[in-house]
Amino acid sequence: MDIGAQNLLIGGRWTAAENGGIYESLNPFTGQVATRAAAATVDDVDRAVAAAHQAFGGWAALAPSERRRYLMAAAEAVEARLDELCEAVTHEMGGPTAWGKYNVKVLAEKLRYAAGAAYQGLTGEAIPSDNPARTMIAIRKPAGVVASIVPWNAPVLLVGASVPAALVLGNTVAIKASEQTPRTHGLVAACFEDAGFPPGVVNLITNAPEDASGVVEALIAHPLVRRVHFTGSTRVGRIIAEKCAAHLKKVVLELGGKAPCIVLADADLDRAVSAAAFGSFANSGQGCLSTERIIVDKSIAEEFCDRLAAVARKVAYGDPRKSDIVLGPVINDASVKRLKELVDDAVASGARLLAGGTADGRCFAPTVLSGVTPAMRVYQEESFGPLASVVFVDGAEEALRVANDNDYGLSSAIFSRDVTSALDLAKRLDVGMCHINGTTLDDEAQIPFGGVKDSGYGRSGGMIGMEELTEVQWITIEGSKAPRYPIAE
Repeated sequence: MDIGAQNLLIGGRWTAAENGGIYESLNPFTGQVATRAAAATVDDVDRAVAAAHQAFGGWAALAPSERRRYLMAAAEAVEARLDELCEAVTHEMGGPTAWGKYNVKVLAEKLRYAAGAAYQGLTGEAIPSDNPARTMIAIRKPAGVVASIVPWNAPVLLVGASVPAALVLGNTVAIKASEQTPRTHGLVAACFEDAGFPPGVVNLITNAPEDASGVVEALIAHPLVRRVHFTGSTRVGRIIAEKCAAHLKKVVLELGGKAPCIVLADADLDRAVSAAAFGSFANSGQGCLSTERIIVDKSIAEEFCDRLAAVARKVAYGDPRKSDIVLGPVINDASVKRLKELVDDAVASGARLLAGGTADGRCFAPTVLSGVTPAMRVYQEESFGPLASVVFVDGAEEALRVANDNDYGLSSAIFSRDVTSALDLAKRLDVGMCHINGTTLDDEAQIPFGGVKDSGYGRSGGMIGMEELTEVQWITIEGSKAPRYPIAE
């Protein structure tokens, strides 16, 4: 991949940082430079937000059908850049080509879904009044400039968490790229340019890791930014929530997860093992939806663990540039170190290591731990790696208690042939999403995506996600007979 400088996109122009600063993003597999990118400063944030604000009036004034047309063109542009995007994903975050293709597919779907909701997203309502001569309506309006802070682990598809909906509603956006994947996010921003979006509607900021806190704070504090959308860790999410509260900014937070997958005694083991393996190992376990806790009824636990370990041993991992590789590296050495520590701690406390537990450079082998208990770090902590932790339970009620015994509450899964009982159990889980006889790692454009507890608040996707990015205004129209106001009589 050619290592050119990734510039900022501000007001329709690709430009260097105000002070000429550049930083380097490293390939997680080779350790070599993947991208050199502009290191934005607070002044660049001001320029990007000002450009977005300047474009807002004209963009919001377009007919919904016109904005729909732009988003449909953007979906085509994303698909046209498939090869470039896949290459960037591989070089910047270590995802094999299949992961890049999935990212492109999902972003295109989210763009087309948003385009199809161009009218519904701004639909208000008529409200009855106690005064029969009065007409009352509530209308929805675009909020203004939306700051979208996007992570590295699914760098293409997670642009779809906020940007398509924001745009189709008439908002303009300032995307803050991940420090790890500036080229990938730059290519996504270029797709909007390819689609002919007016200057300033979509802006891109890249920054060096050491400048991240200042850039994010400047975005949140800027008086022209009206909404903030953040996808990332719970630790950083807490900081962003505090800063947004200080500036009275509405924020949607999509944070960490520790997704439980409950496998009851009557589960179809073929389906359960397949879904658990995919949920635990896909993208090297680097996802907030990844299956982190597999809670298995002890009557089937031995067979389940043996079968899951057999799958784990067959998964090809290594150089993501090779066509036969399923899993690439984890993102950095700190991640490898932490995964080893979690495995060693669990084994020292009595867990059985059935597969994996070793690393080849930054490639961590798909790992299965059985007999995990609350005494082990991996029981509570998000691993963010290809690590399947199996907890044994006795019956559905204990499975529910264990599943809820965590600070996170994003995704979950339940496997049982008794769908009615599984549905009852799903309603009692403290999570934002639950999949019966399916994997925890799932998303569709039209669903309300989000979690509870330490997994954040607010929703992306569907009509609920669009509501997060609009303002509601109450309007009254008095009848032909003038109202009587006592103070004037």
